Amino acid sequence: MNLELCLPHGMALPPGRLITSDEGDGGTQPLWLSDDPAPLELWSKLRAHHPASGLWPVLLHALDPLDADFRPWACGELWPERMTSPAEADPQALLARWWREYTSVEEDDDILSPEEGLAVTAPFSRTWPGSAPARVLSADPDETADQYARVFLAQHPHARLGLVTSARGADALADVGWSGPLNYDNDTASFSAVVREWEDRFGVRVVAVGHDTLHLSVAAPPRTLQDALIIAAEHFAFCPDNIWQGRHQNLEAYAEHLIDVHSWEFWWD
Repeated sequence: MNLELCLPHGMALPPGRLITSDEGDGGTQPLWLSDDPAPLELWSKLRAHHPASGLWPVLLHALDPLDADFRPWACGELWPERMTSPAEADPQALLARWWREYTSVEEDDDILSPEEGLAVTAPFSRTWPGSAPARVLSADPDETADQYARVFLAQHPHARLGLVTSARGADALADVGWSGPLNYDNDTASFSAVVREWEDRFGVRVVAVGHDTLHLSVAAPPRTLQDALIIAAEHFAFCPDNIWQGRHQNLEAYAEHLIDVHSWEFWWD
């Protein structure tokens, strides 16, 4: 990753370093990471230059932002060599499979009865309801991403700047070797494939990533509860902990908070 050749004349990066992955023989450096918190407007400038540079900027936060290891980023807890290509995955098949797995409740389940499990994902049954159609953009995707990056930095002042060589933001998740959803699927390319589709259908952009969190801007959020319910079903398949362990204990309550909101956040336990 030769940053000097990738950046335009006059654009300077703050102090930082290339991060070597824990995996392999030490020859893989999938991430450049700033030493200090990200400058406010630099993310937007780097995002705008991505088509020329091939570097996707991400705002990175850590388990403990004051720890020198800044896990998982500064200590290299990254596994790019384990990831397949997002282009090889079928996002619709993945969402359907995940939905079937997460809505299946056994009779001897210690947490939920079959009836309680179905109540969580009502009005849908165990049959995958299908994905939401592409929406008309209500805002420019890149401008929406820039605005959300400012909001995110205001909420996470210790977030650092990362750069990943990737064709698009969704692919950066797999290219950097992030393993946030490890407890559900250890191939992050599966999640990248779904986010790729969201980029196309909803004007989504990858803005920030944490140890086990993902933060997306959304240029075409749902405008009605009916539209939001289908998208909420996709979110449940993608990240069931958003509902199982979040503030919203069922799909309908979760869907309500998606209406006209220009950011999506995910957390995997």
